[in-house]
Amino acid sequence: MTTDATDSEAGEGATTTADSTAGNVPDTTEVLILGGGAGGYVAAIKAAQRGLDVTLVERDALGGTCLNTGCIPSKAVIHGADIAHEATTAEELGISASVDVDMEGLIDWKDSVVAQLTGGVKQICQANGVTVVDGTAEFVDDHQARVTIDDGDHTVNFEYAIIATGSRPIELPGFAPDGEYVLSSTDILSRSSMPDKLLVVGAGYIGMELSTALTKLGTDVTVVEMFDDVLPMYDDEISAVVRQQATDLGVDFRFGEAASEWEQVDDGIVVTTETENGDTSEYAADAALVVAGRQPAPDTVNLAAVDINPTDDGFIPTDAQGRTPHDHIFAVGDVASEPMLAHTAMYEGAIAAAAIAGDPAAINTTAVPAAVFTDPEIATVGQTEADAEAAGYTPVVGKIPLAANGRARTTAATDGFVRIVADEPTGRLLGAQMVAPNASELIGELTVAINAGLDLSAITQTIHPHPTLSEAVMEAAADAQGESIHSH
Repeated sequence: MTTDATDSEAGEGATTTADSTAGNVPDTTEVLILGGGAGGYVAAIKAAQRGLDVTLVERDALGGTCLNTGCIPSKAVIHGADIAHEATTAEELGISASVDVDMEGLIDWKDSVVAQLTGGVKQICQANGVTVVDGTAEFVDDHQARVTIDDGDHTVNFEYAIIATGSRPIELPGFAPDGEYVLSSTDILSRSSMPDKLLVVGAGYIGMELSTALTKLGTDVTVVEMFDDVLPMYDDEISAVVRQQATDLGVDFRFGEAASEWEQVDDGIVVTTETENGDTSEYAADAALVVAGRQPAPDTVNLAAVDINPTDDGFIPTDAQGRTPHDHIFAVGDVASEPMLAHTAMYEGAIAAAAIAGDPAAINTTAVPAAVFTDPEIATVGQTEADAEAAGYTPVVGKIPLAANGRARTTAATDGFVRIVADEPTGRLLGAQMVAPNASELIGELTVAINAGLDLSAITQTIHPHPTLSEAVMEAAADAQGESIHSH
């Protein structure tokens, strides 16, 4: 089974194996969890902490896509790329340096980070008494599953089940990854050397994160995107900042073009693209990185045996506690709903465990943060201005450019902004969008505030340390009140 939850993030499969209990598959268990990714292992630990007997079945490494091949390894490589880039672009600060990037060393370090975290998940499961089975599981009926390990099939009777089988990459027709010329994000993050010239198919969050990082590491990157801008899930103002920064780094964008076919030539490839009106272009490169998004993976556990039918989009239907049409069978993470985020899967896993234990917990999507690790980073939570209007609010928007922030000036990183959306009559915080260095860290304050139903004054009347980027959050809130000092 494919494990659950991305991240912002990239990849498929896994690189190591979970702790095995081959030969020790239980005949019965109170809670059977199918998939050991972010949602699955959190559900397992939370259920075990409530005194339930829990069996977790996973064929690959615990932690799922995010930990093993997605958000964690990609962020490690992005960090290395940022260091290399900063070292060679600090002339404005009076610093000149040359950098020799040892890609094999960087990938080894990335792998060590993943191994440490994967091992930590395994230890936490064991410490909480979770039975972890290295294998696969599928339903036989609504209270029985077939668990397959190295020595064969075993029947496990369960009282409750949680499906956490996650998602898999969307594969473009004719562009199946081969690890050499057509690459997945997993492939590119595992190479000991990077292509000199790379064509990236897709300018979504994965494509933009990796395009930016690889350019900083010295690869000549061209991005083809069928839409008319990068990051089509974000508004134009956000996309423009990230696109311009990537362009300044050297990324070449070709919009309105869809990759249609490729062929191998000499030691590289030529990719053909096509526009809506039928015009074609050809791009030569050493390899193509295909990052077309992800799709739920509900098809590995024999849902027909329990009469559960996925939606047209492939998700398993669930209620506010994660229950499927069967009250004792739950689904969490990427296989259950969007957004496909590791932290959302973890949250849903904890809710499902609480529901099984009898608590009246329910999923609250009022404030679900999301982060994209581009340069600069993007972070959002809650509603946009358009969302707020559609929901019947009278929104007021506050915005502060980073160029007005002292800390941003001291780090020579002034591209971006912080924007806050609130309800004008009450001041209640509704949403926030930001493009800034460390935006992924800054969004936490606003996530708590929105989730708690706080208003603008809760931000503006809280002393923020100076000089920090967090002051931009306070100033944006003040701007929404018409009281900002630095917004104009």
